[in-house]
Amino acid sequence: MRHRWFLFLLSFCALAVSGLQAQSKPELVQVIPPPMRRSEPPSPDSSSQELEQRGDDLRSQKAYLDALDYYSAAQRKDPKNAQIWNKRGITELLLQHFKESRKDFEHAVHFDREFADAYNNLGVIFYLQKKYGGAVKQYEKAIKMRPDSASYYSNLGAVYFSLKEFEKATAAYSEAVRLDPGVFEHSSHAGIAAQMSSPEDRAHFEYVLAKLFAQQGDSDRSLQYLKRAMEEGYKGIDNVYKDPEFEHLRSDARFTQLMASRPPAIPE
Repeated sequence: MRHRWFLFLLSFCALAVSGLQAQSKPELVQVIPPPMRRSEPPSPDSSSQELEQRGDDLRSQKAYLDALDYYSAAQRKDPKNAQIWNKRGITELLLQHFKESRKDFEHAVHFDREFADAYNNLGVIFYLQKKYGGAVKQYEKAIKMRPDSASYYSNLGAVYFSLKEFEKATAAYSEAVRLDPGVFEHSSHAGIAAQMSSPEDRAHFEYVLAKLFAQQGDSDRSLQYLKRAMEEGYKGIDNVYKDPEFEHLRSDARFTQLMASRPPAIPE
């Protein structure tokens, strides 16, 4: 009798454990193998231009290691070509090889002192390494050469936002939006995520953009970013009723509906 009772308990425990295992899902981070090379090695008979073009194609396919091989081969054939050094740097950046990327961008500006994009890209490296003073200097150099680039101003705004110098950040973002109202949509598809130290900063950022678009008269984008600010839990959301930039937006029925619905904050 005792033997049967023991077997019953053992079976019950086994079923309980298997049930728990079936219900629970593993939540872990797995280290996956490095990306594999998918292309044939660069041909020694190809010209620098052919190698560069093939590198461009591979980079567009996100085959970054292959692209780097081709850019390196092109660079060896044309070692003073700033454009190739810049493309190498971008590829290294996408692979998160920040040290190598910085060297490539420094080579690019060494061989072309007027290469605005390379200065901007060097600024991105400083930004990612949280060397904000260096980033500002590089962005300002790029802006001086090409003051019509919305992306440069957007990047400068991101630095000032990280430094919590919100007036300077707003001024830079305002110029970026003036030059290109879709600048943030472009960067969301092919850019580096801005460094936000806290959810509060992220929410504040969304509110600043909502204010800028409202000031520009772009109600659609303003409402979009205002909704995001509310979802991020922006604590100063009631300022929307007194900030002068939202004066016109407050007469929009969609604004009234949004504020009445009060989208709940997304939990962290």
